[in-house]
Formats: sequence, structure tokens, C-alpha cells
Amino acid sequence: MASLLMCAVVTAQTPRPADASVNTLSKQEREQGWRLLWDGRTTAGWKSAKSEAFPAAGWQIQDGELSVLASDGAESRNGGDIITREQFSNFELKVDFRLSPGANSGIKYFVDPDLLRGEGSAIGLEFQLLDDARHPDAKLGRGGNRTVGSLYDLIAARDLANSGQPKPAVPIGAWNTARIVVRGRHVEHWLNGRKVVEFERGSPAFRSLVAQSKYNKWPSFGEWPSGPILLQDHGNLVSFRNIKVRTLPAGGAQ
Repeated sequence: MASLLMCAVVTAQTPRPADASVNTLSKQEREQGWRLLWDGRTTAGWKSAKSEAFPAAGWQIQDGELSVLASDGAESRNGGDIITREQFSNFELKVDFRLSPGANSGIKYFVDPDLLRGEGSAIGLEFQLLDDARHPDAKLGRGGNRTVGSLYDLIAARDLANSGQPKPAVPIGAWNTARIVVRGRHVEHWLNGRKVVEFERGSPAFRSLVAQSKYNKWPSFGEWPSGPILLQDHGNLVSFRNIKVRTLPAGGAQ
């Protein structure tokens, strides 16, 4: 496979030189066990959620950015979701993301790509990526649980360090950072440096939320022992970079 994925979008712009500081690891990060989950140049380590190949269209690698391209705003109808070939259980993931106006996407984990083989996105826990001000999904669900940073359709993102005050701003068109921490059953979502979601997989509270959600038809949803990481195609332009991961022990302090 060529190192640069050629997609069905052609522009006359001169490519910008990739920023040498992105898609790299510092000495401290390497010492802490971080590694790149995307190399910034190729499709290595990633594939379609519904086949063994990387999507032939709908995704673009350019200037050190991995982008799902705009189509019709529908879920997984163009290039489709992509997942890691590797499975994860106890881990910390960091991803820089940039939303276009009105965009919808997501970062999923503990994904079971075999649950849904027809139309639609693969099933798993989701760190929601959304332009809350422009996309109608922000007003659906319950109590804001489909807004950016939320555990999609389950728990709304709030600034947990400040008594649940509104979460950090997510400037549209600028780079923002998502962080997901999983130790055993304990899971955290962080958005631009602030913890916004915290829960225990498999707890009575978690299962009650699942029972009230769109995921109630999937047995043991969110409780599978491992799964790939997924980047979602929801028909809107969203870019990713600095995708980094490290393995964590099952328990212990952060």
C-alpha cells in the first residue's frame, strides 16, 4: 500500500510542510511508555472496521493529519469507520482533533466490530466529538450526553474538578485534545486538560445508564475485556493527529 493514501478529493493547493513537532514522542513520553498509534504518514496499524483493508476513499493523509472527509453527514456511509489492528484493555490514549463547523465524529474504544455488519457505525463506548453549537445531536439524548467529550448517549461531559461546571471550550477549526484513561473497570474522559467524565464499567449505575440508552440491545455493552480503538466516519470533515497510547496497569493511582 502506498505511504500516502490517495482519496477522491483533489485540490490545487500546495501542500503545507508537516509540523515537525507533531506525530513525535518526546524523551519523557518514551520513558513513560508512550508510543505512536498512528505514524503520521501511512495507514500502518489501521484498517476498516468492516474489512481487512484500509478504506479506498473517504479518508486522507496529508501534512501529518489523518482526516475523515466530508460526505453527506450520514454515519459510516462514505469511507466508513477505521479501527486499530491492535486490541486494548488497560490503556491511556491521547488524540488531537480538529472539528470543521457543524461536524460530528467520535473516538470509540472497547469496540466489537462484529456486532453490526450492516449500515452504521461499529459498536463501542464513545468519546463524542461534536460541534455542540451547530450540530443538532447536541440537543438529543438526555441532559447533554451527546455533546463533545461526553460518553455518548450515557454520561454528559462536565468539568469534574469544578463541581460539574461547564466543560472546557472546544474551539471549532482549532486543535483540541481528547484523552481516555482505562484501568480495569475505571474509565475517565479528559478534554483539553480537564476531566469531564468518570465511570465504572459494569457497575449498577453504568448498567442502568445502558438500559436507558440506544445500546440496551447489545448484551454486556461496554464491558468486553478488550477491543480496538475506532475513529468514526460520520460524514463530516474531522482531522486527527498526535495519536498516542500507553499500556497501564489494571489498578492503582493515576
